[in-house]
Amino acid sequence: MSYFDTDKVRQSAFIGIILALGYILFRELQVFIPAFLGAFTLYVLMQKYQVSLVQKRKWKPAAAAGILMLLSFLIILIPIMLVINLLSSKVGFAVEHSGEVMEAVKVFLKKIEQQVGMDLVSGDNIQKVGGQVAGMLPSVVGATFNTLTTLIMMYFMLFFMLTSGKKMQSIVYQLTPIEDDDMDRVNKEMNNIVVSNAVGIPLIAILQGIVGLIGYLIIGVKEPMLWFTITCITAMLPVVGAAIAYVPLAIIFFAQGETWKGVFMVAYGFGVIGTVDNVFRFTLAKKIGDIHPLITIFGVIIGIDLFGFIGLIFGPLLISLFILLVRIYLKEFHVKWKSGPQKNISENT
Repeated sequence: MSYFDTDKVRQSAFIGIILALGYILFRELQVFIPAFLGAFTLYVLMQKYQVSLVQKRKWKPAAAAGILMLLSFLIILIPIMLVINLLSSKVGFAVEHSGEVMEAVKVFLKKIEQQVGMDLVSGDNIQKVGGQVAGMLPSVVGATFNTLTTLIMMYFMLFFMLTSGKKMQSIVYQLTPIEDDDMDRVNKEMNNIVVSNAVGIPLIAILQGIVGLIGYLIIGVKEPMLWFTITCITAMLPVVGAAIAYVPLAIIFFAQGETWKGVFMVAYGFGVIGTVDNVFRFTLAKKIGDIHPLITIFGVIIGIDLFGFIGLIFGPLLISLFILLVRIYLKEFHVKWKSGPQKNISENT
């Protein structure tokens, strides 16, 4: 005679309730995911200093957290704000003189069309592009507001992470259904990747910007520090990277009739800046965190689509954790890898 296992039914119902509530909470709070990820990044970078101040120097946790948060604001956020202020003033100038920019682009395109003997881009299309750029300005303003909100929430979360880090870590260990040794591996892997990307990616971008700045000074680019800043920012983006900086710069030179500068910029950009980027990305980032370059590249592409700018760090983290969890699964359930390639079928017949 069949019967229901009441304990299993209660357990399944309880899990269903937890999953339903978890889904509702995630759906309503997902807007704060970038803030949480940013707070977690700073927590990983600061936790050893927090422990040192509290245990060795006998500071109160709240005071130590406050000092570290203030230092992070001065070291990280103030330079970013200065860069944003510099770029916003230049963007405002470009908007005011957008007509001149469009005329310069038209002149450049006319020269190319005369050489290739066909119409590439019509003037109407150029005007449409200009209208689309102007239409993006309100969204930029909205993004700025969202960024400020994210920063406030990020530091709010960071304070509690720093002051209650051990309690939070203990809760995570209790709720995670894997052995403590494996959880230690996960924790170590997470810290490794966060440090590698949080330090390595900006460092690579700055080094690439310095290489670009050398080229800008050689050919006499106007406002080289502005283009240095643009190069550093774009170098952190996947796939296209710093090409977003030096390709438009080359186009400007061609449009102004300075052909040799345009040719130099294209050659220097793809031949030197691009090559240096690959060298730094495949050696320095791997050395800092011992992360495979393919994990970094595909992780950044995935991460930016999921989390925005902070995905530069947490995209590679997702891929690495996926690989690590597969390994833990194989260990926990005693699943063995195949020892080697199978023999040729003809040898068994």
